[in-house]
Amino acid sequence: MKYLFYTVLLAFTCVFSGCDYLDAVPEEDIQTVESIFEQRKGAEQWRRGLYAAVGNTFPDVVHNMSFFGADEFVINEYKRNDALVRGFKIAEGLQMTQTPYGDVWGEIYVVLRDCNTFLDNINNVYNMTDNEKQMWEADVKAFKAFLYFELVRRYGPIALVPKNLPADADIKTLQLPRVHVDTCFKEIVRLLDEAVTYLPKKDARDQDQLYTFCRESALALKARALLYAASPMFNGNPFYSSFRGKNGELLFSETNDPEKWRLAGEAADEAIAECSGRELYGGTTEKASTMLNKIYDIEHSMFSLFDNKEFLLEWKWRNDLYFFTLPRLVNDQNHYNTTVWGNVSPSMTMVEMFYTEHGLPIDQDNTWSYDNRYKMSKETSNTYHEVVSLGEDMLQLHLRREPRFYACIGADRCYWQRGKDSPGNSEDYTLKIEPYKKEKWGTNYDLLTSVDYQNVSGYWVKKHIFSEYTTRDYTNVSNAQPTFPLIRLAELYLIQAEAWNEYEGPSRKVYDAIDVVRKRAGIPGVEQAWKSYGKNPSMITTKAGMRQIIHQETNIEFAFEGHRFWNVRRWLTAVEELNHEQRGWNVLGETADAFYNRYNGPIELSVGKCKFTAPRDYLFPIKAEEILISGMVQNPNW
Repeated sequence: MKYLFYTVLLAFTCVFSGCDYLDAVPEEDIQTVESIFEQRKGAEQWRRGLYAAVGNTFPDVVHNMSFFGADEFVINEYKRNDALVRGFKIAEGLQMTQTPYGDVWGEIYVVLRDCNTFLDNINNVYNMTDNEKQMWEADVKAFKAFLYFELVRRYGPIALVPKNLPADADIKTLQLPRVHVDTCFKEIVRLLDEAVTYLPKKDARDQDQLYTFCRESALALKARALLYAASPMFNGNPFYSSFRGKNGELLFSETNDPEKWRLAGEAADEAIAECSGRELYGGTTEKASTMLNKIYDIEHSMFSLFDNKEFLLEWKWRNDLYFFTLPRLVNDQNHYNTTVWGNVSPSMTMVEMFYTEHGLPIDQDNTWSYDNRYKMSKETSNTYHEVVSLGEDMLQLHLRREPRFYACIGADRCYWQRGKDSPGNSEDYTLKIEPYKKEKWGTNYDLLTSVDYQNVSGYWVKKHIFSEYTTRDYTNVSNAQPTFPLIRLAELYLIQAEAWNEYEGPSRKVYDAIDVVRKRAGIPGVEQAWKSYGKNPSMITTKAGMRQIIHQETNIEFAFEGHRFWNVRRWLTAVEELNHEQRGWNVLGETADAFYNRYNGPIELSVGKCKFTAPRDYLFPIKAEEILISGMVQNPNW
């Protein structure tokens, strides 16, 4: 049967190829699928179009609700209702069925059907070798598995589309049912297993194929999918034990299956073995101190131009996050940047999430003054030269923290390296953060305003910001077209640690896996930290204790990357963790005493209350219109 070429995906090819849009326009006004798949050029344009169609859906902070949808960020009232930051609506419990925030259901099903069209026709191309056809087919299978996974972690049980149905099929045939969530994960794994055989290694791909799947990224996605399948959200979840499809069939397992953790652990082992020769970003030695070198390593674990060995799956992104988080510096005319908002800031939850210098939670380090964390103190050690302001009164909360804290959080009287002072100057230009009212980083308003940009927590997000660039010139980063890591190697080690701890309990395998991440972070190994400095050294000897440690390590390592949103859902801890007032400091204070609330602890902010309703919010709602058209059952409580 002849099909008219109806997809518009090819119009977006430039997102990944950087080519001229006109290169993707067919010579004829109308082409058939058969004619497109006669030659390699047509097949390649179709395949690029698949990726391009969702190119902004997952790595982009505007379209991916996981960035702003948890409790990692705070925003003031101004622009709060702007579509660019609608992820905050989910954080505040304002999701809905009529026009859901972050709705990707219909969009992804269009692309899934275009994947099927590719798979049905790739063998008809006459000017490609069989090996190349197999490689491209494998890539699209892996990409299809990726799309299924993104649907499952949002919506749970989904409808699978192994083949496209003819357009003239009857309504009942077209209304595909949702299938058991275990079946969904098995299909994801099946596609990836089929794909891996024919995919190239990451470094063996051609330069114009760097956005596609490789053996390493396919196996990493398999490990991630199996981790989700083993996690409480999808493994014997009591919330959904009675969730049934339209024909009465169960869609979730009623009992927990511990063997799923073994499968996840084995998949992580396999993926890490496949990544032999790849490593976490590190090894910087050019900075003035070990601490500054580590901060630079952590900063650049997030930067790539398809050349970072830590990135396993990466797509180009616009890095719009800087637009929301970079300080405007209205009181520093040398660095004032009117193009950024500067009103999206880190929450107190995340400020206190990071470890002490010994790699321990701030309330578990017996050398760190937790009870005095909201009092003033001084740092005198040269270890922290150009990290914090030595000899100056500072909040204890900001002292003797791990390198990831200083790499990710901009805090009062800490330093922020911000590019070169002037052209030809080899010295880093170091800005001291001074956030009190009328100071360089502070507000000039006498009240919390809803008519202008204003930082309301008293902190700034440094993650995703690169110190080679000045604040004024930061658009150069976007112009360089960096990539975003959809999967980093660090994630595999934490998957490995989590899966084997859940299956077997604490072991050398678990400790070694988590320590790979901790070593790059510049903190002691987990055993050394807890035995030498921990208030409760037995934490590392129990499954529950190591679970808590691994969860916090994961939250820290992937802070502000959109991971926490999903993790607290799959751990079924969101109802405890995402129901609270956002806290921060009194940004209207002109002195330390006023800024820090007379040292009585953070204040509740008037904006950004986090609200999570269980079990409703563990799954996204399917758009009401889709439910009416498809005849599917809606997710529980929606």
